[in-house]
Amino acid sequence: QVQLVESGGGLVQAGGALRLSCVVAGRTFSSDARGWFRQAPGKEREFVATISWSGAYTYYADPVKGRFTISRDNAKNTAYLQLNSLKPDDTAVYYCAAGVATATTTSDYTYWGQGTQVTVSS
Repeated sequence: QVQLVESGGGLVQAGGALRLSCVVAGRTFSSDARGWFRQAPGKEREFVATISWSGAYTYYADPVKGRFTISRDNAKNTAYLQLNSLKPDDTAVYYCAAGVATATTTSDYTYWGQGTQVTVSS
């Protein structure tokens, strides 16, 4: 069965950086898209970034544009999210997901990981 596992979260000071990884075990689709979402306490899960199978297409939510970078290495079945210039407002549980196409809504993704905690201190 398909399993997605996030890693790389942790505690970092404002202005710092983290690199999140999402390893996929098993087959999702012949060519899947990947997405990253985040959920802060008391808030709904929100879109962060998405990437196509080839990596040619990427799209970011406005709050992270210019600071975060999504990428993937299909040979390793892994997607990444580089988080730079972190702010306290970035504090959340970060989730990766896989779907048939790039999208910005949770309902468009089929498989989800359990999340990794990112905490940014002020």
